[in-house]
Order: sequence, then structure tokens, then C-alpha cells
Amino acid sequence: MSHPRAGAARHTTAPSADEIAELAERALAAIPAGLRRHISNLAIAVEDEADEDTLAEMGIESAWDLSGLYHGIPLGQRSVSDPARMPDLVTLYRLPILLEWIEEGEDLYRLVRNVLVHEIAHHFGFSDAEIEALEGDQGG
Repeated sequence: MSHPRAGAARHTTAPSADEIAELAERALAAIPAGLRRHISNLAIAVEDEADEDTLAEMGIESAWDLSGLYHGIPLGQRSVSDPARMPDLVTLYRLPILLEWIEEGEDLYRLVRNVLVHEIAHHFGFSDAEIEALEGDQGG
């Protein structure tokens, strides 16, 4: 008899946006302090799915294909002469995350953490290709 994964066993209904945000905050707090100090001005938002304008801007046809998005200027592209700006933002898209959670059977906390870390990597200036290469080097 198989046992449900830890993240799946806790939920009998689809986790709410607040529950996804709590998992993301927990994952953010677990990032090593040396890196966390570079993301101290980072906000996290959870929305059900990306809107049409965001999808068009990203060149993505389906909202199911976007589980997270970094909004901001990567650290390496900033200048001390830049005007004051809003905090950087990572938006997690709840419905695509839940679809992957259901389809893959992944622990929900681990899945949220992976999406969050992927988007934070953009904050540090990594491209999607560079992130995928690093994930491949780490075994996924």
C-alpha cells in the first residue's frame, strides 16, 4: 500500500492562496542568511493565475504554463543612481502550482520552494537557461 507524500497528506481540499503564501514565507525564511540579506526587500504575492497581459508580455499562451514570475530589476543591473523604486516582487500562481502538485505528486512545500527559488534566481540575474542548467547539475 502506498502512502501519500507529506505535502499531499495534509490537505483534503485545494490549498488557499494564504496557505501557499505561508509555505513560500517558510521557504524564504529557510534561505541561508548570506543570500537572504540580498533579498530583504522582496515581497511575495499569490494569485490564482497570470492575467492575459502578463502572459502576452511573457510570450506564454496558457496560464497553466506559468507558476511564478519575478518582477524587478536584477541585482547586477542596478545602479546607485537609480531612482527609488518599489520592492521586488515574486508572484506565485496558485492554480498552475496545484496542477503540478496533483500531476507530479510532489510535496507541496518542496514545489512552492522550488518555484520561489527559481524566481529569486532571476533577482540575482540568472536567465531561465542558466537556472535550468543549475537545476540539472543538482539533479532536478
